Amino acid sequence: MVELVTKQEWLDNWQINRRLTRKVIEAFPEKELFEFSVGGMRPFSKMVDELVYLGVIALRQFSENEIITFENHDNYAGKTKAEILSNWDKLTEQINTFFANTSLERFREEFNVFGMFNYPIIHNLDYLLQNEIHHRGQGYVYLRALGIEPPAFYSEF
Repeated sequence: MVELVTKQEWLDNWQINRRLTRKVIEAFPEKELFEFSVGGMRPFSKMVDELVYLGVIALRQFSENEIITFENHDNYAGKTKAEILSNWDKLTEQINTFFANTSLERFREEFNVFGMFNYPIIHNLDYLLQNEIHHRGQGYVYLRALGIEPPAFYSEF
């Protein structure tokens, strides 16, 4: 069977998305990152907490082949915009390391991440990417509601 994309191409696509999400985080004023919300949704910082937590803990589970249960992740990414951006960058490096050290066959193995999602690792990783895109879209709505032009979505392509 011919691969649709290589492992490196998949990683490159995820990193393109991560760079764009980072630009969205950067576009927020400090106060609004932690306090502003629309329509009862969480502040964007809480969404980023989720993205960083899921990424760090999922990669740890895949790497160590150990299930870790889902826990509260408030302020997991950081309590300031600078901390969030720093932790975002650290997770980016963890993702790069995980991809470099993981065989293609391992990506096809089923893994019950958080004891809740029993799918091949690549499908769990795809969920992490799709969840990021979803929350980034919410960040775009927040920025527009604040009168801030969000980064062009095509800027990283």
